[in-house]
Amino acid sequence: MKIALAQLNYRVGDFEKNISRITDSIAQAKLQQADLIVFAELSICGYPPRDFLEFNDFIYRCNEAVEIIAARCQGIAAIVGAPSANPAPKGKPLYNTAWFLADGKILAKSHKTLLPNYDVFDEYRYFEPNRLPYSVVEYNGFRFAVTICEDLWNITNDPLYIRNPMDELVKLNPDVIINIAASPFHYNQPEMRRDILVRNARKYNLPVFYVNQVGGQTELIFDGGSMVVDSQGEVVAQLKAFEEDLGIFEIGNWKLETGNPKQPPPPLSHHQITTLSHHHIITSSNSFHPINLIHSALILGIRDYFGKLGFSKAILGLSGGIDSAVTLVLAAQALGNENVRAILLPSQFSSDHSISDAVALAENLHVPFDIIPIAEGFQSFEKMLQPQFAGLPFNLAEENIQARIRAVILMALSNKFGYILLNTSNKSEAAVGYGTLYGDMCGGLSVLGDVYKTQVYELARYINKDEEIIPQNSILKPPSAELRPDQKDSDSLPEYEILDQVLYRYIEQRNGPDELIAAGFDETMVKKVLKLVNTNEYKRYQTPPILRVSPKAFGMGRRMPIVAKYLA
Repeated sequence: MKIALAQLNYRVGDFEKNISRITDSIAQAKLQQADLIVFAELSICGYPPRDFLEFNDFIYRCNEAVEIIAARCQGIAAIVGAPSANPAPKGKPLYNTAWFLADGKILAKSHKTLLPNYDVFDEYRYFEPNRLPYSVVEYNGFRFAVTICEDLWNITNDPLYIRNPMDELVKLNPDVIINIAASPFHYNQPEMRRDILVRNARKYNLPVFYVNQVGGQTELIFDGGSMVVDSQGEVVAQLKAFEEDLGIFEIGNWKLETGNPKQPPPPLSHHQITTLSHHHIITSSNSFHPINLIHSALILGIRDYFGKLGFSKAILGLSGGIDSAVTLVLAAQALGNENVRAILLPSQFSSDHSISDAVALAENLHVPFDIIPIAEGFQSFEKMLQPQFAGLPFNLAEENIQARIRAVILMALSNKFGYILLNTSNKSEAAVGYGTLYGDMCGGLSVLGDVYKTQVYELARYINKDEEIIPQNSILKPPSAELRPDQKDSDSLPEYEILDQVLYRYIEQRNGPDELIAAGFDETMVKKVLKLVNTNEYKRYQTPPILRVSPKAFGMGRRMPIVAKYLA
């Protein structure tokens, strides 16, 4: 039998386009004599559909789409993902379902058992977990254990769930495990995902066919990485990362052999899985994350955010610093340099090299740019507020006025010419509130909001690996907001090499203050940093969507109260 894996980029709610992509792939696979083609979790409607699932019309259109696709399954079978109605009088109204389509009709349905309800996932809000007896799908002489994403992840010795679907499905003597997924990217996820699939293959002595979706869905980025693992746990094929792809694989010689199955490997705890790479430390020279994957993920996230919203042009403020420089490069790579506009907004505190560095970068990228000095506007505000500010020293109020003047100009150009404003703040700044609400925190999309400052420098060096695109001075000079004379970030914050380690341990690893101090960090600094993180939660509630590339990003995956006392 030949099985095709279709790794596609869906758009939530775009039924016409999703149907077209699926049926085109079915036709292509049929031409290549595939017997079965497999699509991703909730491929019919796109993932995550969120509260669209509460609309009866949305569910009706999902069911209608399944019927349309089923009619195309003549001479080939398909597995698609879509919600289905729960006929029981009690429980959630929907299942998250894998539909097996063949001979022009719906042959079987397999419902998801394990519904993730952590980090960015909220499936139990909408779906009923499967409690029905399990069954395998028989087709062309093969028995398929059809599972959905999380159903394969309960294979550790510290499980999140009390049930393991494969432990029950394997009793039905399947020949193949098929897993349809919507597994969003973070920089540890490809390694974790591969480990989980390998462990399932070895434990059950069965080949695993795994298909993931690809593409950006607002904050979430899906990297694809669909793969085939043989019954010995060897990855025999993997589809492209961050691209649509179609692979066809023969399974005739992979049927379960008689005799004793291969001994499974020692169990890996859930804690170990979520900390596979945590023994490394964030520094610019000793990275725990594959920077090339982060780079590719951010480009895909930008491209799909714009494309799926129907926009094509971006604008941003270019300061000559490292954050705006990296954001500009990523935007130009995602959208095309002709579709990105850089605005230099120097004040009386801007250094000459900041302006020259920004100009050099724009020219290197062939990106159109404008220089709009803000000194005159700032003086107007000073004059306007002079009666109220009389006798008071220059402080944060005047610094924030400059940032907000820049935001007004950028938003005016955005409104006038139809650009989306890109926010250039990094995760370190967002964590400690080192940014101005309604100023440099404005934007329609935060590109670097899940990228620590030290990682931003790594991205800059990666961008420059073949030629100098970002001026070296932007990488080497001490970071500064340039809102007062001779200002440096280190005036207010610990050095980023130290700050980022504390932030990473607190945000990603959930270390408390005692653990951080025991790890050797200065007690006063730890208490200051953690207080900054917690007391600036109100700012993060007002930021644009942040492209997620880490295991714990600000936004939908990290839900903290604004009004709280913990460490404040």
